[in-house]
Amino acid sequence: MTAISTRLGAEGLTLGYGDKAIARDLTVEIPDNKFTVIIGPNACGKSTLLRALSRLLEPTAGSVVLDGKSIEKYSTKQVAKILGLLPQTSIPPEDIRVAELVSRGRYPHQQFLRQWSQADEDAVTSAMEATGVAHLAGERVDRLSGGQRQRVWVALVLAQETPLVLLDEPTTYLDIAFQVELLDLCRRLQREEDRTVVAVLHDLNQACRYADHIIAMRGGEVIAAGAPADVVTAELVGDVFGLACRIIDDPESQTPLIIPVWQTA
Repeated sequence: MTAISTRLGAEGLTLGYGDKAIARDLTVEIPDNKFTVIIGPNACGKSTLLRALSRLLEPTAGSVVLDGKSIEKYSTKQVAKILGLLPQTSIPPEDIRVAELVSRGRYPHQQFLRQWSQADEDAVTSAMEATGVAHLAGERVDRLSGGQRQRVWVALVLAQETPLVLLDEPTTYLDIAFQVELLDLCRRLQREEDRTVVAVLHDLNQACRYADHIIAMRGGEVIAAGAPADVVTAELVGDVFGLACRIIDDPESQTPLIIPVWQTA
């Protein structure tokens, strides 16, 4: 197996469900302490790759490498101390309250002789404040709106305080203002706390604005990887998404901004 030079990567992955292969011979490296965004059309393998990187999906072939060795060699608790995951869909336990659910993000830090501490309490409080759900601490999760529940799940991941954070479509159900707030928060975590953040996003312009590194996928393959300005071209958008467009500079961030070609009658 080729050596992986970053904390998290994969070599020669074959991924699928049952007899259906989603990706074959997939190799990626996730840059350390950067914000990586995975883009691509529906059913191209984005979420499948993220599930494999987080050990939720066992590859048919190949290996996911975490800190120099196969992720399969770690215990579940060891992985959870290093890597936090927000899956695409999550179902909360019945009748659980917001603060209790977010507190479960501290499970990897609990030991037989080290139970709940002030550090745990501070981590949960900070996570709820950062995601705007502190005022919902006593509410039942199953009675919240879709957007509120999404914020709570993000808070749980943040409460883990892991150096690697993986987010599968984290802006789902969120209004545009909180989408921006959440992505701003992810960028702050990456820049101010030197965390490695990986997210699957559908909005190409958000991907270009926030990512340091983009992985573009199509049909279970990585088509391109690199800085947004190098990867996101009109040719790539047309090839991957089938969308005719122009690329201009975002006037706020100076990152690529995709403008679809106007189709007149």
